[in-house]
Amino acid sequence: MSKAVAIVGAGIGGLAAAALLAKAGHRVTVFEQAAQAGGKAASVELGGYRFDTGPSLFTLPEVFRAFFERLGRDLRDYLEPVPLAPLCAYEFADGTRLNSYSDCARFAAELEAAGMARRAELEAYLERSARLWEWAGELFLTRSLHEPATYASRRGLKALLNAARLSPFANLHAANARAFADPRAVQMFDRYATYNGSSPFRTPATMRIIPHVEYTFGGYALQGGIVALPRALERAARELGVEFRFGARVERIAVENGRCRGVAVGGESHPADVVVSNADVLSTYRTLLELPEAPEARRYARLEPSSSGLVFLWGVARTFPQLQVHNIYFSGDYRAEFDALFDRLDLPEEPTIYINVTSKVDAADAPPGGENWFVLLNAPRNAGQDWPALAARARQAVLRRLSRALGCDVGALIRVEKIIAPPDIERDTGSTFGSLYGIASHSPVAAFLRHPNRSRRIRGLYFAGGSAHPGGGMPLALLSGMLAAELAEKHES
Repeated sequence: MSKAVAIVGAGIGGLAAAALLAKAGHRVTVFEQAAQAGGKAASVELGGYRFDTGPSLFTLPEVFRAFFERLGRDLRDYLEPVPLAPLCAYEFADGTRLNSYSDCARFAAELEAAGMARRAELEAYLERSARLWEWAGELFLTRSLHEPATYASRRGLKALLNAARLSPFANLHAANARAFADPRAVQMFDRYATYNGSSPFRTPATMRIIPHVEYTFGGYALQGGIVALPRALERAARELGVEFRFGARVERIAVENGRCRGVAVGGESHPADVVVSNADVLSTYRTLLELPEAPEARRYARLEPSSSGLVFLWGVARTFPQLQVHNIYFSGDYRAEFDALFDRLDLPEEPTIYINVTSKVDAADAPPGGENWFVLLNAPRNAGQDWPALAARARQAVLRRLSRALGCDVGALIRVEKIIAPPDIERDTGSTFGSLYGIASHSPVAAFLRHPNRSRRIRGLYFAGGSAHPGGGMPLALLSGMLAAELAEKHES
């Protein structure tokens, strides 16, 4: 039976849910406060330079390929993923440089040449990472952890039987230190904690699963930038009959007798049998449902938020052959960096610097002879800090490090600039505290603490996006929307 569905927000998760529910025959309307789809996956043009302002790496292409197949479509008709080789260029505090590759032999040769690890160490580490994926990775990503049926399945039972082997009570840094003798290799694999906004010194060793994903399935850029993904999802959704309303901020989710009845937009009611919130979980409870004291809201609010980011968009008037699409300049004291981020809610004096240069793939993203630099620093959540002062301090630290590394005055090459701080992220994306990934993964059961994709309190209410299961990042956000749609189909039929 066809139902009216309202999607709150046109982020990756909301777009996925919208397309699947329309494919199932429902009448779907997406309400988005911005002028375009994408959520955190956004883009801006400044003085002839184009920048992605959110996610920058396209991973797990099979997830997206399978999604488009479920829609009866071919991913290749919508997106042009460009495989990256190298995946990333690294520079350490001591000046050591190397590139990472999805080709294990090539990557091992880089590590051995730098004196950081033997091939056998890398192979053993990636084999362990592959086993973690086999035991539980796919299950945790593609099934709801909050539905009893998940654990009655063959894969669910397998995950439970191997729970202790997932190392949930050891932290990622300790596990990496056992795997590699060289502290630079440890630091390189510690960084995967930042993929979900966490500290490697506090996140479970289970996160060793992430390197398997990156080095086995590869990393990609997208022609047209990361914003090509939400545009592709929007296009597919429109083809299936989804209606989009942009510049339409949802003010309230209407609930009557414990059931969703629709949404209020611009003072007008829009009836719906099913509502999928792609908004931040806390914002949904506090603002849209006006239930700040609901047990689910209180429980979620007690969890530690993930880190945020401080972004510098720099259009530079020069090209740098030594830079790749993705680049990491590590701090000299990683522990001090994460202590500052999570304990003091401060920026470290010596930050790790990430630079994404999409003009390496698409020359149209920068004027001739220039490059578009998306410079990201790990940042604490927004807690009312003096962000202009922090940004000014960080800018000088970044320019000093990059000028030294690249052998020129980088500041003199900047032609356009935009700074995006955690309060901007909080305002523009609705992410509570500007946290990029919802909650941090700082407990042995962190995966189970993310908000379920289905509300048990309010019938007809479902959740998608980075603050819901399975978490942040584009593939996971897409999977959250798929799970929300599957659960809606199961429980609303």
